[in-house]
Amino acid sequence: MRATSLGHAGILIESGNSRILCDPWFVPAFFGSWFVFPRNDQLDIELVAKIESPTHLYISHIHGDHFDEAFLANHVTREATVLLPDFPSRELEQRLSSLGFTKFVKTENGKEIAIDSETKIAIHVETSITDGPGGDSALVVSDKTARLVNQNDCRTGNLDALRSHGPIDLHWLQYSGAIWYPMVYEQDPTTTLNLARAKVESQFARAIKYVESLDARAVVPSAGPPCFLDEDLFHLNMITGNEISIFPDQTKFLERLSALGRENDILAIPGTAIDISAKKITVSSPNNIDIPDIFANKENYLRQYQADWSAWLGAEKAKWSSASSNAQSDLLGAIQAWFEPLLDLAPALRAGIGANCLIRTRELQILIDFENGKVTEFSDQSFGFRFDIPHELLKTVVDQRAVDWSNSFFLSCRFTAWRSGEFNEYLYNFFKSLSVERMTRAEHEATERLSFNKDLSDEIEIGDYVMQRKCPHRQADLSVFGEINGNTLTCSLHGWRFDLTDGHCLNAENRPLQVRKKTK
Repeated sequence: MRATSLGHAGILIESGNSRILCDPWFVPAFFGSWFVFPRNDQLDIELVAKIESPTHLYISHIHGDHFDEAFLANHVTREATVLLPDFPSRELEQRLSSLGFTKFVKTENGKEIAIDSETKIAIHVETSITDGPGGDSALVVSDKTARLVNQNDCRTGNLDALRSHGPIDLHWLQYSGAIWYPMVYEQDPTTTLNLARAKVESQFARAIKYVESLDARAVVPSAGPPCFLDEDLFHLNMITGNEISIFPDQTKFLERLSALGRENDILAIPGTAIDISAKKITVSSPNNIDIPDIFANKENYLRQYQADWSAWLGAEKAKWSSASSNAQSDLLGAIQAWFEPLLDLAPALRAGIGANCLIRTRELQILIDFENGKVTEFSDQSFGFRFDIPHELLKTVVDQRAVDWSNSFFLSCRFTAWRSGEFNEYLYNFFKSLSVERMTRAEHEATERLSFNKDLSDEIEIGDYVMQRKCPHRQADLSVFGEINGNTLTCSLHGWRFDLTDGHCLNAENRPLQVRKKTK
């Protein structure tokens, strides 16, 4: 088996008679904010030919740094068979069909199937709205010589399922940030820096749990970080380590793994090929690239990358201005007509949000009144959340009828935000679910989470405490992901924290943990 890095979460897996193209991302994403790091626009022509002619295509989930519609539309053969995750909606299939793909294999969650005489695959899915529109997924590829797990940024809580296929040789794993928090929030720089550092540690802790549990022969840090070439966002690149950023590069995570005694893990750049056999793992990287220099002189590397893409970025930003200069649409009216029917579908989700949200541009102030299910012009009503968004970008996502603002806009980091309390996942689940199908699913999920009718009979012991096994947030197994520090328990799967004195959640309201001290 051979696995070749294409950058970020992109992998070309060659096994038996199959060539599986995974998450190819080449066109900058999220309003030109995210670029692949290290760059992948200089790949060997023979590798490019293979990328364009796979036997199979696997898209882990519908996010712009994994599902690159522009690249797929223009560069990938329609003869490829699409390996579809067992998502609760057909959205991924429909969007690929619209690009001209016609061959689909609809997999069942975790079930292994043969794709040629030597190669088997299984796709494991996470289906919460929190994980994306349809969810997220991880791919397991097995043949007679090796087994590869492509976990990308799938935050599965079921590690037994990934291990069930047998010993793992190569584990591709996200370890870096894929969120806008805390950088866009209005707070003092010291607080934001401390929050960013805590977020990095949380990301590392979660990834290390996966590394330890799957115990692969070699780990490949992947699916991040992006880099930011727009001068307005360049400060989000982590270069010295003192930036307010949650995007450490691959070398930082490999250093952490090395400190744990792991010495066989792999730094892969676009074009790095990894050959796996029963006896050894062989790594070959492009010989025309000074890999250590990329990371040792990172700012110089990024500045050259920036110069090479400045014309493209300028043209991209000109599109926004052009869109905004068109005849002014009634943005308030458009959002009212779009959002209010969806608000009617989601009483539980609205209750979970619990406060109004103000959206401001330089020309408009819009209040989403979640209590009453209305969208109105702001006139000094109370609110618990605020987003300040460039007018032209708000207009673009409205004109596009973008059903997932997390994917379409928030990941761009081209906004500022404020909130009165802790993180509220129901608010972001609303903005990820701006269609009838999605909102129906989000409302069902909110109803389930707010019902508190979970089985609490399964208990575990961690340190001096007895507690419910499953995290109240996403039902992660706390025997695997639970970590105690003083009087606080942290679930490292998503970073949710609980006060062990009374079980209350420190991240959000209404998520108590059933916990008690062990009796002597």
